Amino acid sequence: MSKYFAGLLVMLGICATAFAQQPAWQSPPGHTAIALWPHGAPGAISKPAADTDITTAKDRLVAGKPVIRLGNVSKPTITLYSPKDNNSGAAVVVFPGGAYRILAIDLEGTEVCDWLTSIGVTCVLLKYRVPDSGPLPKSIGALQDAQRAFGIVRAHATEWHINPNRVGVLGFSAGAHLAAALSTHFDQRLYDSIDAADKISCRPDFAVIVYPGYLAIAEQDFAANSEIHATERTPPSFIVQAEDDPVHVENSTVYFLELKNANVPAELHVYAEGGHGYGLRKTSLPITQWPSLLETWLHTIKMLPDR
Repeated sequence: MSKYFAGLLVMLGICATAFAQQPAWQSPPGHTAIALWPHGAPGAISKPAADTDITTAKDRLVAGKPVIRLGNVSKPTITLYSPKDNNSGAAVVVFPGGAYRILAIDLEGTEVCDWLTSIGVTCVLLKYRVPDSGPLPKSIGALQDAQRAFGIVRAHATEWHINPNRVGVLGFSAGAHLAAALSTHFDQRLYDSIDAADKISCRPDFAVIVYPGYLAIAEQDFAANSEIHATERTPPSFIVQAEDDPVHVENSTVYFLELKNANVPAELHVYAEGGHGYGLRKTSLPITQWPSLLETWLHTIKMLPDR
């Protein structure tokens, strides 16, 4: 009997080890996934910890469902989601949010890609490094990943049936800040060139900024973040946020005025209620209808064909 229980304990230990070695999140089957840095990310440590799903039962539900909170990302990737029908040629690189500590990889990632592909837009999901990879000037890691990702996407434009002149970015929260950072820091790569992809422009053709943070400095009476300086070359932008967002709606309004003063076409939607971190999940609040407004805007700026 003792041998039986000893064997059982060994088997349980093997199973537990195998379970622990499973990735916290991995690209769904049938989707192309590419590592951004073939020889490791700039400044990477030699033996990084594995990605970790740090979600707990106490975490807030969104529209009655949990959120996958992916942490400890040291090996960034992009994952391709292609439209099954009516490919418009447009593409969007999606930056999930999470305060540069984690990535809300489903709420602000995979679910967004499922919607984009349903309207004929190719989606590329960026799993960028966290934690402590931003914001500027604290760290440049996430922005390095974003710049590299855009070059790779455009390098694969023909293969992925993408128009390289219709590639935009969509970011949430910290990812929205990262989208704005890329929209204003595309002239020079923040890392040494690796291959031909790094010679291709990483300027987005349009930007979607959803409940951003870090764009207005609360400690400075909500002054504009001097690291995010819009110019006439900043891409057309769509911005949405709730007035009751605890991250502060000034992040959107201040950035909108920066765009306006630089003569950049921009559309701002501010709602009374909505809070923060709702993604595309529908609730009774009007703000969760924002994706339909975005789709209309994409037609308006000719990134999607006339209806």
